[in-house]
Amino acid sequence: MLRCIAVDDEPAATRLLAAYIQKVPTLVLVGTTTSPLEALQWVQEGRVDLVFLDIQMPELTGLQFLKICGRQCRVVLTTAYPEYALEGYEHDVVDYLLKPVAFDRFLRAVQKAQAGAPPAAVPAPTLAPPAAVGPPAADYLFVKGESKNKFLRLNYADILYVEALKNYVSIVVPGQRVVTYQTLKDLAQQLPQPAFLRVHKSYVVALDKIRLVDGHTVYIGDAAIPLGETYREGFFQLIRAQNQP
Repeated sequence: MLRCIAVDDEPAATRLLAAYIQKVPTLVLVGTTTSPLEALQWVQEGRVDLVFLDIQMPELTGLQFLKICGRQCRVVLTTAYPEYALEGYEHDVVDYLLKPVAFDRFLRAVQKAQAGAPPAAVPAPTLAPPAAVGPPAADYLFVKGESKNKFLRLNYADILYVEALKNYVSIVVPGQRVVTYQTLKDLAQQLPQPAFLRVHKSYVVALDKIRLVDGHTVYIGDAAIPLGETYREGFFQLIRAQNQP
């Protein structure tokens, strides 16, 4: 079993890779992040065997990440820019995937990673002391109610979709709408991925609750939710990934 993370400053790209990772029985998804610094800390804590790493990121480029990381884990580079391939291989990367990443090409990279011997550990600068191991991830969240000390528990499995209402969000569960003071962006970061996906600037949906996709509209129950152009490509990439054996 290889413990994997996906690192990309584009959330749609991490969602696609997360879906791919979860389809392979010999891979375990540790997490996804848009921050290479957070990913580097995970590697230095010994939590990761294989990193799917974007190259063009604002905080720290993928190549800078490789120089700091040394050979503490195996790395598969993912990028839209083929000109970086040669420099990537100079850092002993497992493979180099060009976006959009097809599932069959992803599988070949995984096979290469599994066939290779574990890389030798090379000391690297420490960003922070290892974090304490916490409790297992919860399958629910608490949202603030209308009074100061009132909080409502919502199970992730019950959430159908979330709608932005300026500085509030409306969380729709069967037979109920829960309105809470929070931005959609903040709530979307709390929801597990790729189970929940942003499909519009004002909507996040539960993928397993979608009953129909028709053009630019996603249907959950009787609700018709617009599919925004910005999110359309990442949405259909993830849908195609879910349909592949």
